[in-house]
Amino acid sequence: MKVLITGSNGMLGHDLIEVLKDEHELILTTSKTLDITNKDKVIEFIGENKPDVVINSAAYTDVDGCEENQETAYAVNGDGVRNLALACSEVDCPLVHVSTDYIFNGENTRPWVEDDEIGPISVYGKSKLKGEEAILEILDKFFIVRTAWLYGINGGNFPKTMLELAKNRSEITVVYDEVGTPTYTPDLAKAISQLIDTDYYGIYHVTNSGYCSWCEFARYIFEVAEKDVKVTPVTASEFARPAPRPHYSVLENKRWIENGFEPLRHYKEAAKEYIELIK
Repeated sequence: MKVLITGSNGMLGHDLIEVLKDEHELILTTSKTLDITNKDKVIEFIGENKPDVVINSAAYTDVDGCEENQETAYAVNGDGVRNLALACSEVDCPLVHVSTDYIFNGENTRPWVEDDEIGPISVYGKSKLKGEEAILEILDKFFIVRTAWLYGINGGNFPKTMLELAKNRSEITVVYDEVGTPTYTPDLAKAISQLIDTDYYGIYHVTNSGYCSWCEFARYIFEVAEKDVKVTPVTASEFARPAPRPHYSVLENKRWIENGFEPLRHYKEAAKEYIELIK
C-alpha cells in the first residue's frame, strides 16, 4: 500500500516508519513539507499523491503549551485533522488519527471504553476532541486510535526525564493521583500497522496492558535502571501546572480485543526493553 504519514519526524512517526517501511510505499511529511493547517495545500497534496491510507501522527502535544497557545492547539489538533479528513474523503482513502485519553474527564472508577461519555478538561483535550468530531462528521472510513502516556526512542518522554534527573538527584517528587497506562511507541506503531490491513473502521483504545500512577512508573524505571533514587509521592494539586490532567485515564482496549487483535504486552515488559536501551 501507499501510506502517507504526517508528523513523520515525531516520536511515533519514527516508529511508524520502522514498522511499515519494508511492506509499504511511504510518503513522509513533516510540518515543513505539509502544513496540515493549510486546507488547500492538504487537499492538493493528498490529491496528487493518492495514498491508500493516511496516518496522522502530527499534533500539538505540549499539554501546558496548549493552555497558553490555544489558537495553535485548535489549528493543529482540530482544523488540521478536519483538513486531512476532507482530503481523504476526496480521494476515498481511510484516515488513521492518533487521539488521546485526555478527551475524557478522568473521573471514572473503571477503565474507559470507546463509547463512554466525552468530557475533556484541558485545551489539549478539547482541541483533540475537535479533530475526532471532524472525522466522524466527514468520513466513513477511519480509525481513531486513542492512546496514552507515550514514550519512545525519539523525543522527550517521562522515562527519559526521570533518568536525566537521577543523574543529579537522590530524591524526586512525582504525582501519585494520576493513573494511566504508559505506552511504548514501537508497540503502538505495530498495532496501527495491523489496523490498516483491515476494514474494521471505528474508534479504538490502544495502549500497553496494565496501569500505574506516575509515581509507581517512576519507581519501576529506577528499579530497572538500578538507580538509587527515592520517589516521594505528591498530589497533582501540589505539583501545580497550567493545564489540568485527568486523574484516571486507563483505557480499556475493548474494541481492539473484540475485533480479534492480541492485547499489547504489559507496560512493564515494554518499559524494561526501553530502559535497557537508553540507560
